[in-house]
Amino acid sequence: MRHGDKINNLGRTASHRKALLSNLAAQLIQYKRITTTLAKAKSLRIYVEPLITKAKENTTHQRRVVFSYLQDKEAITELFSTVAEKVAGRPGGYTRIIKLGMRAGDNAELAMIELVDFNDVYGKAAETKAEPGKKTRRAGGAKKKAATTAEEVAPEAAAPAEEETKGE
Repeated sequence: MRHGDKINNLGRTASHRKALLSNLAAQLIQYKRITTTLAKAKSLRIYVEPLITKAKENTTHQRRVVFSYLQDKEAITELFSTVAEKVAGRPGGYTRIIKLGMRAGDNAELAMIELVDFNDVYGKAAETKAEPGKKTRRAGGAKKKAATTAEEVAPEAAAPAEEETKGE
């Protein structure tokens, strides 16, 4: 019976699973986005989110605790510097999993896991980038311009008429 056994063993021994998740977490922190199987991505999210929460408090103790999980000095430096300052205001949910379909070789379900605040494709960063230099190629653009110029002209014509009624 497996009552209350919620850990996904990923078909590995405990030491192999620990090494796998440690390496995946270090790569996620370093590259901000990795592609793996869906099962590994879901296990990695459970593994790495508490580490990111610990990184918000930059103390020697927290660095040592996180190092005991990752065993990678470059990943620790990256996590406590750039990642921690980006996620400082976020109360949780630091990662996003996007399903990518099936792998050709063994039909395993692939997924991309990424750090939410480092996404350039969509989200807040993409919205702010899209607005300033917005150029669309849509039919009917000339009609919209003509309508807005007509609206701008019409209020100016209506304003003197209002002034005449006030004077009387």
